[in-house]
Amino acid sequence: MNKVYKGDFGHIFYQRKNAVIRTTIMGCIILVLFIAGLIIAGSNKNIFSIVAALGCLPMGWSVINLIMYYRAVPLTQSSYDKIKDHAGSLYVIYDLSLTSEKSTFNVGAITVLGKNIAGFTEDENTDIQDCQDHIKHQISLSKYHDYSIKIYRNVDDFCKRLDELEKLRKDHNIDPKELESLWTPGTIQTVPGILKSISL
Repeated sequence: MNKVYKGDFGHIFYQRKNAVIRTTIMGCIILVLFIAGLIIAGSNKNIFSIVAALGCLPMGWSVINLIMYYRAVPLTQSSYDKIKDHAGSLYVIYDLSLTSEKSTFNVGAITVLGKNIAGFTEDENTDIQDCQDHIKHQISLSKYHDYSIKIYRNVDDFCKRLDELEKLRKDHNIDPKELESLWTPGTIQTVPGILKSISL
C-alpha cells in the first residue's frame, strides 16, 4: 500500500486502513500475551498479563485514532475529478479534517493564493461560518491577517472560484507549488502548511 501524505487526495481512506490494521495487530498481540500468561502461570498474575495490560494504552490511542478517521468526511472521487480539471497550477490540499474545541470541520479541498483562501466541503454538518472563522483564527496565530476566506458547499461554485484564482495566478506569474516547496523548517509556516498541521 503506497503511502498517501497529508494533503493528498485519499489521505483519510489511507489512514483508516492503517488504523484498522494497527488496532487489529495490537489487539491480537495483547490477547495472545494474556492467554499465554494464563496457560503458563495458571492465573492472570504474571508478567505476560502486565505486558498485555500496558499494551492496552497504545491500543486505546489507536482505537480513538480509528474512530476519528471514520468520523472524518473524505472528498468523493467525482468531486476530486472535477476539482482537478479546474485546479490548473494552483496548490490544492485535499481531505482535511480541522479540529477545534467545539467542532470538527471537514474540508474536502482548499487552496491558497495570495491572500485568498477558497475551500470546498461535502460535509452537510459543517458550519461554514464557524469553519471560516476557525481558519481565520488559526492563521492569525502566525501573524497572517486580512485574508479572504470562502468555503463552498457546491463543487461547481468552487470550481468557478478555482478558475478565477488560476487566471489571477497566471496574470501575476505566481507558482504556489514552488513557494510551498521553498519553505524552510524552523521558519514561520506558510498558510497551506498551517492548514495541514492543524488537520487530523
